[in-house]
Amino acid sequence: MALGARCAALDWPRIAQDLDAHGCALVPGVLTPEECVRLAGAYAKPELFRSRVVMERHGFGKGEYQYFAYPLPGPIAELRAALYPPLAHLANRWYEAMQLEPRFPPAHEDFIARCHAAGQLRPTPLLLQYRAGDYNCLHQDLYGEHVFPLQAAVLLSRPGTDYEGGEFVLTEQRPRMQSRAEVVPLEQGGMVIFPVFHRPVNGTRGSYRVNMGHGVSRLRSGSRHTLGVIFHDAA
Repeated sequence: MALGARCAALDWPRIAQDLDAHGCALVPGVLTPEECVRLAGAYAKPELFRSRVVMERHGFGKGEYQYFAYPLPGPIAELRAALYPPLAHLANRWYEAMQLEPRFPPAHEDFIARCHAAGQLRPTPLLLQYRAGDYNCLHQDLYGEHVFPLQAAVLLSRPGTDYEGGEFVLTEQRPRMQSRAEVVPLEQGGMVIFPVFHRPVNGTRGSYRVNMGHGVSRLRSGSRHTLGVIFHDAA
């Protein structure tokens, strides 16, 4: 089954329920092992990328990542376009609950046109590479005025075989409460969908916003590659 059809066939009501309830949704088997190996291998092809970031130089952690250049490789463009429409429906519901503007168009190309009109021209899908001892500090992927409030990460490596440690971690900070952490048990080809920076939570007086952060714990051995799918472009 083609990647776009696979995404359309996902259990989107369950994904939305998990995001509402827990702030993340785990989706196994989005990419095949062969697709994962090919994408991880792309890290060694600099012609595919617009920039490389060594995290330690910027205080982001340890490890590195590369942002893809336009035109995006076919599978990544297909994944970005296929995931966006159902997530835009959820994003609009979340923004209405949080009393935020704007609303998001149903097609990703129209949202990207909005980004580009505001000077956000640089693509943001990326490949991350970790070695033993590497980690990613908690952060939020904000790149300009226009931000799509959900993003995805797909694990390309095999936990327990290619590497040990390196768990994907989410944190949630509620007003006047201690922070909550969530560790997401990804497998190769599995995807986690999560908020970029905040989400609504139902309280006794209606919905309120909670701030979210995400990162990766220390890799204890081996190497780990991850595909990051961010739907807004960067200024």
